[in-house]
Amino acid sequence: MSDMLTTGATIGILGGGQLGRMLSVAASRLGFKTCIFEPAGDCPASHVANYHFQASYDDHDALRKFAESVDVVTYEFENIPTEALDVIEAIKPIRPNRKTLAVSQDRLVEKAFLNELGLKTAPFAAVDDATDLAEAIAEIGTPAILKTRRFGYDGKGQARIMSPDDAEAALADMAGAPAILEGFVDFSHEVSVIAARGLTGEVCCFDPGENVHKNGILDTTTVPANLTGMQTADAVLLAGKILNKLDYVGVMGVELFVTRQGLIVNEIAPRVHNSGHWTQNGCTVDQFEQHIRAVAGWPLGDGKRHSNVVMENLIGDDVDGIPEIAKSGDAIHLYGKADAKPGRKMGHVNRVTGPAN
Repeated sequence: MSDMLTTGATIGILGGGQLGRMLSVAASRLGFKTCIFEPAGDCPASHVANYHFQASYDDHDALRKFAESVDVVTYEFENIPTEALDVIEAIKPIRPNRKTLAVSQDRLVEKAFLNELGLKTAPFAAVDDATDLAEAIAEIGTPAILKTRRFGYDGKGQARIMSPDDAEAALADMAGAPAILEGFVDFSHEVSVIAARGLTGEVCCFDPGENVHKNGILDTTTVPANLTGMQTADAVLLAGKILNKLDYVGVMGVELFVTRQGLIVNEIAPRVHNSGHWTQNGCTVDQFEQHIRAVAGWPLGDGKRHSNVVMENLIGDDVDGIPEIAKSGDAIHLYGKADAKPGRKMGHVNRVTGPAN
């Protein structure tokens, strides 16, 4: 296939965090080089990538040099400035595509896209001011959650509204940013599907994982998830539907609420995903290699799970427990971050709990 990269090619990665780090490691196993574009120095990906362009996303000369030095460009986070993408795309292909970023960067656009596909989401309404919020609360009710439409992650940019009396404070928390009000969903648990689509349209999904959050940050992902066979099939088909509609290339995380009325889509993430880290020790081909295969135009690997796994994030000073964790024989994945700040993802541990059934 002419679009299939050969060994020795260079994959450009926008962003130098832990996902870029693990993508670089996976790329190296397949014989590829990686070049990251990241404004910060001494970032996790810079420790393992072949090259590091340390420049701002508004430095168009640096962006052009970066694009000219690689064979294809991918990314480890969604909030990349549009102008930066314009510069890069004029020179090299970006995978996943720009359409996907446009959908995922704005919660309102994302919810509308999912509804148009016939998929269920929480009830929602756009909120730009106090009048919008009052109307949205009247329509959706409380409890609800007000979120910025853009740039939110790990519980940031969100405010709970337990009654209409909370509206004013919640709106103030948005600091004037366009927002969206989402109604609460009565769900039993959250699961996520890590799905991949290749350049030729083939789709491969890993088994759904069951997620538990603490303080808005993912704490654990457990596979197998507590799902019936029909729910598992629905989750996988739903993810494939999203990928195909977007003409997606790469790995995507699809977060779902399990309810009595069926599966409800919480959000999509057009990249490798925290809840897919279990694949590193539960599958022969993990999510990072799968993403590299996809963006390089290679055939997708077999996503079959060979082991049951519990992935646990190491947040902040959790890393102080590494000496004890190291005695357990569990798989430790550290991100090379120097400062263990509260709420900061420092690494994760994959605990294999037995063979897959």
